[in-house]
Amino acid sequence: MIEVEVKARALPGTRERIESLGALPLGRETHRDIYFNSPRRDFRKSDEALRLRIKEEGARLTYKGPKLDRDTKSRRELTVEIDCPETMEQILISLGFFRAGEVRKSRTKYRLGEATVALDEVEGLGSFVEVELAGGVEWSGEKEKVLAILRELGAGESIRSSYLEMLLPAGAETRERS
Repeated sequence: MIEVEVKARALPGTRERIESLGALPLGRETHRDIYFNSPRRDFRKSDEALRLRIKEEGARLTYKGPKLDRDTKSRRELTVEIDCPETMEQILISLGFFRAGEVRKSRTKYRLGEATVALDEVEGLGSFVEVELAGGVEWSGEKEKVLAILRELGAGESIRSSYLEMLLPAGAETRERS
């Protein structure tokens, strides 16, 4: 699946703007995202990500491929549910993967037509709005839809960096000790 996504800083009034467009509230979640890097290639250089997300409803392991264009954060995404995140982390570490960093956030999700709109409060970074659609092989139509919704929300410029990239200083070593 191609995850077609855009993100921008949330400006004052973003929540009200989301609701004024008729978005349906889906709930609030707390995310603890643990990112891993590979012993074989540096995901920071290859523009890939391997994330273990732990939230109230359970845990998921997600691989994200390199970004597919210059305007959005669209990329191939593969996700699997995990019964025991602690064991999954130990499996990854046993295979040579290592922690690259951690992102904690609270997310309020909305449904706006086919799109998911998320209002994120990210520890150490502040407030952001994300708009996401699932795309297939031909995903350019979805790209235009997410960019249009971002404009409707009156958000600023699209940010292509991940929260992890924004938290880590440029050129920082991505290896953490376990």
